[in-house]
Amino acid sequence: MDFQNRVGHKFGTAGPATDQEIAADRRERLRKLALETIDLSKDPYFLRNHLGSYECKLCLTLHTNEGSYLAHTQGKKHQINLARRAAREKQDATIQPQPQTSSGPRKTVKIGRPGYRVTKERDPDSQQKALLFEIEYPEALDRIKPRYRFMSAYEQKVEPPESKFQYLLTACEPYETIAFKVPNMEIDKNENKFFTSWDPQRKVFTMQIFFKDREEKELPALPQRPGTTNLAFHGGGGFTR
Repeated sequence: MDFQNRVGHKFGTAGPATDQEIAADRRERLRKLALETIDLSKDPYFLRNHLGSYECKLCLTLHTNEGSYLAHTQGKKHQINLARRAAREKQDATIQPQPQTSSGPRKTVKIGRPGYRVTKERDPDSQQKALLFEIEYPEALDRIKPRYRFMSAYEQKVEPPESKFQYLLTACEPYETIAFKVPNMEIDKNENKFFTSWDPQRKVFTMQIFFKDREEKELPALPQRPGTTNLAFHGGGGFTR
């Protein structure tokens, strides 16, 4: 009987290979194949500790050399842990909210300038000058309120700057931004003097501003002209200032 070519027989031995020998031979072949095809520097779970041995951060196993670690990566335990990790990461990705990305400022097609009316007023008690602005935005977008701000004459580039004036800007989509040229005086921010109102039914923005009167301040007194002082020096003579 030919015992050499029997199933499970390892060439060069006196008998058939055991299961342990077959498994060891399989691990050795997988180790050699992995050494040729896998780059350990790109493996996120490969770690070399301070003792010179190697660890698998995924399975928490310890290995004496790179070949042992590579053979472990081809094993059943490592492959199962990889599948579990991938499934958990996929589940976390579906639960976590996606970051909001902005494509830049919103662009709206402008439809022109709004209609407006400006009324000059004066407080009967304090004689303060005031301006009442009524701006109509009939095509204003829903849940959009007009905005406003004051701008220095030196911020704008349309007209030559004049220090006596400032600009009041109002904006509401989809209309163009408009500016009113008003005196460059301090605005009275008192609740009874300064107010804004937006009527969502009539689509009318109302704004009233009062100007504070300029206070005339006396200039500080000029210093007296210094008199004549004679200073003596060691070299003799004098000095007149």
